[in-house]
Amino acid sequence: MEVRVLGAVELYTDGRVVAVGPPVQRVVLALLAVEAGRPVPVEVLVDQVWGEAAPAAARRGLHAYVAHLRRLFARVARDPDLLIRRSGGYVLDIRPEQVDLHRFRRLVRRARERCGPLGDRAALLQEAVGLWRGDPLAGLPGEWAARTRTGWQQERQDAVVAWADAELDSGNPGTAVGSLTHLVAEFPLVEPLAAALMRCLHATGRTGEAMACYTATRRHLVEELATEPGDELRAIHRQILRADPAGSRVAAEQWPKGPASVAPAQLPPDIPGFAARAAELAELDTLLAKAGGRPATVVISAVSGPAGVGKTALAVHWAHLVRDQFPDGQLYVNLRGYDSDGDAVEPPDALSGFLGALGVPARWIPADLDAQVGLYRSLLAGRRVLVALDNARDAEQVRPLLPGTAGCLVVVTSRNDLVSLVAIENAHPVMVDLMSAADARDLLAGRLGAARLAAEPAAVEEIIGRCAGLPLALSIVAARAATLRPRRSLGDLAAELGDAVRSPGRPAQRIRQLTAAPTLRQHPANTCHLACQESGSAPRPAHRRESLRLSKEGTANSDEEPADRRGRGRRRV
Repeated sequence: MEVRVLGAVELYTDGRVVAVGPPVQRVVLALLAVEAGRPVPVEVLVDQVWGEAAPAAARRGLHAYVAHLRRLFARVARDPDLLIRRSGGYVLDIRPEQVDLHRFRRLVRRARERCGPLGDRAALLQEAVGLWRGDPLAGLPGEWAARTRTGWQQERQDAVVAWADAELDSGNPGTAVGSLTHLVAEFPLVEPLAAALMRCLHATGRTGEAMACYTATRRHLVEELATEPGDELRAIHRQILRADPAGSRVAAEQWPKGPASVAPAQLPPDIPGFAARAAELAELDTLLAKAGGRPATVVISAVSGPAGVGKTALAVHWAHLVRDQFPDGQLYVNLRGYDSDGDAVEPPDALSGFLGALGVPARWIPADLDAQVGLYRSLLAGRRVLVALDNARDAEQVRPLLPGTAGCLVVVTSRNDLVSLVAIENAHPVMVDLMSAADARDLLAGRLGAARLAAEPAAVEEIIGRCAGLPLALSIVAARAATLRPRRSLGDLAAELGDAVRSPGRPAQRIRQLTAAPTLRQHPANTCHLACQESGSAPRPAHRRESLRLSKEGTANSDEEPADRRGRGRRRV
């Protein structure tokens, strides 16, 4: 006969489980089984069963439960004398090995004392862990059961970790993964369990799952205890990231190049002739100076969310100005939150790109988003990296891409104000408005030269007015004006724009009107479609084909020479 307490309290004999009875009777049996072969005083039994709420008839009730147990033993073990009265108490007169708790402890002790082959130690611990059937003393009420349950669970966790280490040392890390996974799910705040599972998963080639385990454990610790993982867990995490064999104790495939040595430089080219925006640049500089070593998120958005206002140009230009302050690299992604010509870039895709840029081989990039976020933030921890997130749809698209520790800076551009990012992540909003007339004049002067603007001031004012302070519109017009044939003046371009822009309209509508002007329509692949895409109004394929047809007609009717004929017979430099 066996008494089992590492799960529901029960008797096991002749290959079958025997029910013990009501909860209080099971508590009495468990108390006696824990002290198998030794007397337990009646006062102790009463106190442990009922505590301070013990009724006046507690002793009489205890005697009744003992009597029921004696009848049970007589029926099951054919021995009513297994439960006897001795020294002012009761004794369950069985060997300790007949109680699963004592057998568990004996196996663990033997494993710790064994100096032989590693496999023998692992086998002993596996047998010990296998005795557990679930929550110990399951379903039993009272303070003693709760207190004892907690202590035994700690013993179980220690044994499972020791077993996992023994299996790792003997080259069989996969054996313990199942038990570890179950316990980590049951006790998500116990870091040694998570650490052992991470080592075993990594050693069996399941590195993505190991990173997901770290991410989930860290999330539980932060959300429930407001604390970060301890030194051991963080050290194992770093070892796995660096593919250090010490992290798994088993030789594993290593990254061909350590991520820490990779300094990505993904920023788009700086904007040539970037003009104006002195106030916004100064504001960004101030925010960066105030941030110091703390994480900072800078949100660049327009007050009313207009397209073409120059958010991307400002962000990219400023990122180039401060890139030297982020020697560990610069990451950039166009999230296409408002690209009507295609789907927005979702966080898993953006993270895959970032992880690749940080040196993680594609086969090691986890498929799970939480695991990707954990790996990404781990790689950025302790490094100074600038992250530029362009054209964000909303805060939910941005949050998984935010670093988790100090030292990094994130610049986000969006037509939305991203209020929740400001409120929750303490992002700093920088509003980008339409350009003033003076700033617009500086932009045109930078592209066309101050002398040309001075020669036709009225036309310049007309062009600035038609572009309505939109940097994208001004840049398109400036690009076209720079290619006008000498006999064409800025006045001709201004008149043509006046015909094209018939009403103020919304920014995207104004850009469409501007790019529909015959002079600007002549290179739709470089201007019209690009401008509409930047403004969030990219034409659908059928509309784009129509734009191409009209552009060809415009070229045929234009007084300018086609591009493929221009310059024939002239010497090329």
